[in-house]
Amino acid sequence: MSTVHLPCCEPPPPELREGIAQFNRGEFFEQHETLEDLWREEGRPIRRLYQGILQIGVALYHVQRCNHHGARTMLIKGSAHLQPFTPTCQGIDIVNLLASTSRILEAVDELGPSHLDQFDWSLVPRIRWVNNQQS
Repeated sequence: MSTVHLPCCEPPPPELREGIAQFNRGEFFEQHETLEDLWREEGRPIRRLYQGILQIGVALYHVQRCNHHGARTMLIKGSAHLQPFTPTCQGIDIVNLLASTSRILEAVDELGPSHLDQFDWSLVPRIRWVNNQQS
């Protein structure tokens, strides 16, 4: 097992649970604040998991503010950080989150900078827990 995946077997820290709850409620700015603290405090490679989720939430915050470039950049960076943690990590369904993020990026690209205000918010996923890690 690689060093990236060893912490994936650990239970999710309370800050991760809170950040995901905030994400799932559409509180993207707040989830950024919560997960940024967790990301900064973590020294192991698992910090990229927290950073990836944080960045996807930031991307959605950029969509809310009609910042096309910021949304695209954060969707791409966040997905890249999450990829090594598939299929699941710390009870999170990473595969589902990546698939949803890909659909969001396609929609953002199709809308372009001038129509981002028409984004279909039904595309935004709820981050799903697996292995009885329900929050």
